[in-house]
Amino acid sequence: MPPPERKQQGGKPRPRPAAKDRQPGKDRQPARERQPARKPIPEPPKRKGWGNVARKGGRVVTEDAETASEVWRKAVTRAREHPPAPPGEWEREEWIDEGPVDTAAARPPAKRRATPPRADQKTKLPDEVTTELAKVTGSRRAPRLEQRLAEATRAYERDRYTDARRILRRLSDEAPAAAAVRELHGLTLYRMAKWPDAIKELQAFVSLSGSYDQHPTLADCYRALGRHAQVEALWDELRQASPSAELVAEGRIVMAGDLADRGNLAGAIQLLERSKLDVRRPRPHHLRLWYAIADLYERAGDVPRARQWFGRVVAADRAFFDAAERVQNLA
Repeated sequence: MPPPERKQQGGKPRPRPAAKDRQPGKDRQPARERQPARKPIPEPPKRKGWGNVARKGGRVVTEDAETASEVWRKAVTRAREHPPAPPGEWEREEWIDEGPVDTAAARPPAKRRATPPRADQKTKLPDEVTTELAKVTGSRRAPRLEQRLAEATRAYERDRYTDARRILRRLSDEAPAAAAVRELHGLTLYRMAKWPDAIKELQAFVSLSGSYDQHPTLADCYRALGRHAQVEALWDELRQASPSAELVAEGRIVMAGDLADRGNLAGAIQLLERSKLDVRRPRPHHLRLWYAIADLYERAGDVPRARQWFGRVVAADRAFFDAAERVQNLA
């Protein structure tokens, strides 16, 4: 699950937050051209250190997802793949005085009241989440906590991580045994590059749920802190459990990135080559694997192979990350 970092000259790559972590209304940039597609947290570098491309890609899940993890991953996908303007964003209208009008009988337009975001835009939580909240907090408190968790989910979907964190911090205190709350709180902290805090919440999620869903994200947090032994341990757990091809692919990319961080490009390439790369109908996780191995080949000096794999990414999805630009630069 990993998404990336900028490599400092002569040092190890350090993930850092991207400029996209903004609150509503702050992403508009008057008097200058808006920036291209926003980068995820940690922001992937332009050239070297592809790092967390699995987190960049996000997981595409079905529209009728029923589990909390699938809902959160769907939110990650919307936030990272060609993100639109936040749905809840609104602007106050201003009237501009353009001088007197020619028609004397004309009346100046009345100011219209600015309309806030629609109150009926609700986020429906999965049944398993509502059941869990009722079980761990009691039926009387559950409805209020459900509403707050839905608000946090909407904030997370719209990249308003500060707002989501504010809500989820209190929810984690009120419902510490709710796995869904701890999971979303951990993902929010991850998106804010709060690595130690994210680890705490995601470890709690793993303990409460027994799920491997966030192992790649958890491993990526450890990778950001340079804790290589923990990255390897999580990769071993994920590889042996093999819960799904998508999850294993994300974990493999994080592990390969960790090897590359330590200068072991050959080992990183070998790890990715062990996965099933030659497929006719690639799914999103295949594109992330292709992108990662292409970057590794370029960093290792094998430009022909790097161009080959970047080309395959572009042939499948020209808008994927910056693959089109990179294959053009290698031409």
